[in-house]
Amino acid sequence: MKTTKFIALSTIVLTTLVNVAPALAAEDKTYTSNGIVEFIPSTDPTLPVDPTDPDPTNPVVPIDPTDPEGPEPGTNGPLSIDYASSLDFGKNKITNKDEVYYANAQELTNGKFVPNYVQVSDNRGTNTGWALTVKQEGQFENKTTQHKVLTGSVIKLSNGVAASNQIDVTAPLSPSIELDASGAASNVMTAANETGSGTWVDRFGTVTAEEVEGETVQKNKAISLEVPGSTPKDAVKYSTQLTWTLTDTPINE
Repeated sequence: MKTTKFIALSTIVLTTLVNVAPALAAEDKTYTSNGIVEFIPSTDPTLPVDPTDPDPTNPVVPIDPTDPEGPEPGTNGPLSIDYASSLDFGKNKITNKDEVYYANAQELTNGKFVPNYVQVSDNRGTNTGWALTVKQEGQFENKTTQHKVLTGSVIKLSNGVAASNQIDVTAPLSPSIELDASGAASNVMTAANETGSGTWVDRFGTVTAEEVEGETVQKNKAISLEVPGSTPKDAVKYSTQLTWTLTDTPINE
């Protein structure tokens, strides 16, 4: 009888110990996978953007004051000139004094006036830089009138600001420009190696409202046309052409 009681007690104690012992933890298993994405140069054209808010997802339509059917479409990518403002220096009274005339601001089809600008996109993905130049293809002229050429007139562009929606990308250099009517090229923007990727605008100055002949006109005083008083002027419209050239080789400043 004593032996039976001992065995029963031992069984109870053993059972209790088994019930309170912790379970062995299962071993964690790990496995790795990968994610990749690849980009290629884009040959698609880039639409003009608002130079004061250069977001390519919100393109704009600039108005060309020299061509009701314009503006001309930009060039194809991956390195492209997307847009360049035509310059309208307005209607002005004939005078024998030296005068400075300011360009009308760039108008958009949404009714907004913005600084005149040029836009470049680099979608090559190589970060090797580029250079934008402009040249004036001869002096202001009108071949149908007596005094055909505005001799000595000079276009100047100043206060250029390079702007983009890109982050962690160094902006191109944007110097002031005095165009040479003889056709020599002037540097507009230069993106050195490892700079200038994405879409960039070079906007000149700001927009200023002025009263001209009783009308409010939006002007840009960063772009001027200087005309000597000694130059004869007929009551006609004079014009010139600007050629913008984009190359994949940066210009050393």
